Amino acid sequence: MDVTRRDFLFLKAGAASHPATLSCETLYMRFLDSQLDGSTERLFAQLADDLRHVDAVTLTDRSWLTDAALSEQLETVFDDFRKRGGRID
Repeated sequence: MDVTRRDFLFLKAGAASHPATLSCETLYMRFLDSQLDGSTERLFAQLADDLRHVDAVTLTDRSWLTDAALSEQLETVFDDFRKRGGRID
């Protein structure tokens, strides 16, 4: 699947044969913002939607995933992604 035609909210799309990249730092910052404006549910819905367009994703800067609330919601999104055959590197 060619994902280079679109910039995702979170995912930096690579070539069709390469996984998309998700910056955990960027995700964490957007998560904090979403807690302030009440858009956390929408944030994770958008991430889930973005993941529907890729087969694999590489996480960068994983040290930003120490927040329990972020990790819990992220794991829910990732579980659905894996069930559809997605791979997280």
